[in-house]
Amino acid sequence: MKAGRRNLITDVPGLAVGNAQDHALKSGVTVLLSEDGPMTASYAVLGGAPGTRDTDLLEPDKTVPGIDALVLSGGSAFGLAAAQGVMDALARQGRGFAVHSARVPIVPAAILFDLLNHGDKSWSENPYPALGKTALEGAGREFGIGTAGAGTGATDAQHKGGLGSASLVLDRGITVGALVAVNAMGSVATPSGRHFWAAPFEIGDEFGALGPDPQVGLQPMPPSRKATSMAAHGNTTIAVVATDAALDKAGCKRMATAAHDGLARAIVPAHTPHDGDLVFAVSTGTGGAPPDDIAPLLGHNAAICLSRAIARAIWEATPCPGDPLPTFRQTLAEKPFEGF
Repeated sequence: MKAGRRNLITDVPGLAVGNAQDHALKSGVTVLLSEDGPMTASYAVLGGAPGTRDTDLLEPDKTVPGIDALVLSGGSAFGLAAAQGVMDALARQGRGFAVHSARVPIVPAAILFDLLNHGDKSWSENPYPALGKTALEGAGREFGIGTAGAGTGATDAQHKGGLGSASLVLDRGITVGALVAVNAMGSVATPSGRHFWAAPFEIGDEFGALGPDPQVGLQPMPPSRKATSMAAHGNTTIAVVATDAALDKAGCKRMATAAHDGLARAIVPAHTPHDGDLVFAVSTGTGGAPPDDIAPLLGHNAAICLSRAIARAIWEATPCPGDPLPTFRQTLAEKPFEGF
């Protein structure tokens, strides 16, 4: 196995990603678009406080066979409106689920809570539909990570959060990728604050090559900086895992569920009552049916990609004026947190 050429979810053929962000708002939107027509999708929620749109359609027993795009957004419930901006733009392009002479773009969405991150939230008109439209218009195979898109105003327990992505090319050419906006109640860093929980899965130096934490055994977690400076309830990590292997909706559901293992390996704690942790899974199908020895491991490899993408999100975050928390790289230059 190796990372794809871009080490982004867009290494999966047929996918494009666009970001839009407002740094005064300290929030943004990320859109995953299928370039080659509808893609098969499902999802799994293991957090206690999700915010979603049109996810019921993704259950294996529901009628709609495919979707046109996915939206990850900041803004809590206000951010669900980003999907409307995307839907309207796709409708103008003539895309959507055909119902006789009508076409209805199918654009499921998930949101994270970033309303208390010191950004200017005094809007008179909801900004998220316009951000969704802008993100869609900018969709391509290259896109920014770190302080970008839906990760612009995100945080974890100790650091500024962000948008992350990663990919894997498996045997026989099957590709798996992940895209994630990290805004967790838990910490992506180990208790020392100088290593990532995801270190065992790193490829090369994609998130600093810091290695695993040398401390062994159970270590107490430090007090949450986020809970002190913002609110313990302002959380949620939302993600997409994707493959070009041909999967039906039930196969995507299984891949989304297994990918949550990667979230739990990279964020401690995960899936709390105050996180709406959600993973979408999509299949473009361009790689054909997965071989019998690869198919059972697609979820495992999606989990590896998601762990790496989570660490990359924190590693690539950049400081901005008014941030409530430091970036991970800023803390590396400081003394360890008190109590470590």
